[in-house]
Amino acid sequence: MQAEQLKDLVINALEDVKAQDLSVIDVRERTGITDFMVLASGTSNRHLKALANSVVVDAKEQGVRVDHIEGAGGSDWILVDLGDVVVHVMMPAAREFYDLERFWRDAPAPDFGLAGGE
Repeated sequence: MQAEQLKDLVINALEDVKAQDLSVIDVRERTGITDFMVLASGTSNRHLKALANSVVVDAKEQGVRVDHIEGAGGSDWILVDLGDVVVHVMMPAAREFYDLERFWRDAPAPDFGLAGGE
C-alpha cells in the first residue's frame, strides 16, 4: 500500500471512532523515518485506546504490518508505527504540551552536504 493510501486509511479509521482535531503532517522532506505523521486527540484514555485499535485493525485488514505500538497501557499518548505513517493519538493536554505539529512543521529540512549534486 502506498503512503498516501495508508494515510487515508488511517484518517478514515480515526474518523470512524470520532477522533478530534485530526492533523496530518507531510514529513517526507524532513526525515527518512516516515512519510506522514497523523495526530488526533481523544476524550479519555479509553477513547485513545479505541482510536489506536481502530487504526491497527483497519491496517491489518488491508495487509499492512504494524511495526510498533507504544503507550497503549493507559498513557496519555499512544503511538502506532505503520512504517510510512506514524500515528499519534493523544489527550489534549499532552498534545498541547509536546506540540508535535509545531516541532515537525518548523524543523529545518536536512542538509546532507550534497549541494550542487556532489
